[in-house]
Amino acid sequence: MEAPNTTKSSAITTPKTAFWRDVSLSTVTAGCVAVIIGYTSSAAIIFQAAAAAGASAAQISSWLWALGVGMGLTSLGLSLRYRMPLLTAWSTPGAAFLAINLPGVPIEEAIGAFLFSALLLTLCGVTGVFERLMRHIPGAIASALLAGILLRFGLELFNVMESQWLLPLTMLATWVAGRRLWPTLAVPCVLLIGVLIAMFQGQINVQGLPLTPTAPVFTAPVFNPATLIGIGIPLFVITMATQNLPAIAVLRAAGYKPNSSPLISWTGGATLLLAPFGGYALNMAAISAAVCMGPDAHANPQRRYTAGVAAGVLYIIMGIFGATVTGIFNALPSVLVMALAGIALLSTLGSGLAGAFEKSEQRDAAIVTFLLTGSGISLLGIGGAFWGLLAGLIVLKLTTFKKKSLG
Repeated sequence: MEAPNTTKSSAITTPKTAFWRDVSLSTVTAGCVAVIIGYTSSAAIIFQAAAAAGASAAQISSWLWALGVGMGLTSLGLSLRYRMPLLTAWSTPGAAFLAINLPGVPIEEAIGAFLFSALLLTLCGVTGVFERLMRHIPGAIASALLAGILLRFGLELFNVMESQWLLPLTMLATWVAGRRLWPTLAVPCVLLIGVLIAMFQGQINVQGLPLTPTAPVFTAPVFNPATLIGIGIPLFVITMATQNLPAIAVLRAAGYKPNSSPLISWTGGATLLLAPFGGYALNMAAISAAVCMGPDAHANPQRRYTAGVAAGVLYIIMGIFGATVTGIFNALPSVLVMALAGIALLSTLGSGLAGAFEKSEQRDAAIVTFLLTGSGISLLGIGGAFWGLLAGLIVLKLTTFKKKSLG
């Protein structure tokens, strides 16, 4: 695989030190929080997508197994290989697309479409098309995209106080105190206090949780040209436009400069292997990965890759015990999950805003990118992150052209 591109002075380069010297409680906690955000924010959509394909209970469990193990192995391997917090995720917009469009499609044909989409993803990485595209995205636009993606999480932290104020307000107060007294342990303390309060209020019930591992179920693919075009190609476009593109932009906005081609190749290849078991689309993560890229994960950016490793290990465990994990997440109150996500991403959101509006000549494009991405709109089945990026680049081109013409 090609080595990461760290030629720019702004890139974060990490010397090959011993993993056990780099790992810390804060990075492990950041990895755990990232996994919690990833699962709780969209696990229900995975169930809907699998059910839409007519999957049995065993096949639905297999989907969770394939996705969990796939995310775990790729997150762990890529983070160790490139010494960066490189988390992967399932395609949440892709799952939403499948939940709407799979009814009436035999599950064997759906699996064939997953394989076709995965092949297209892998080719994008191997040929270097994706890497060449990323070179044309300025840092301000990438930072604005990051801030726009995280905006709704920051707002949700305060929106939940309208219905239940004690739990999120106490968690926020814990974070503020932690940032002053023990910055590296601020988020772990928030998680601990949140769980204790929820238990005291009787909002957590873990009785009757199953403890059996999930057995993967192989489904032989059927390649129907109509399904490949109607399901496979849109799934590929959605995954690239709304998942991989923002994810690489978030990485670069945080100061990490990997060569994106190997990353896309590995996630596409992993999807090829796991699609027959229900792993419909693996991609680079943006929102959950952002938790592992900020100062709350570790003050030293060179040690934050251990958060990606920790997330990978937890993803694998969660994939193996998919039914148990589902029960645990269902036991946590939604207010706790939303508050934890918002607090864990506050520092990264602030960094994104600072980077977006640092250069005055790029602020018009950055504000368009930020607002359109944060609006949460969906046009033609593609989310606001893609349209925000596209609109920002167009505005930047127009404003730059105007200034050059006047000059």
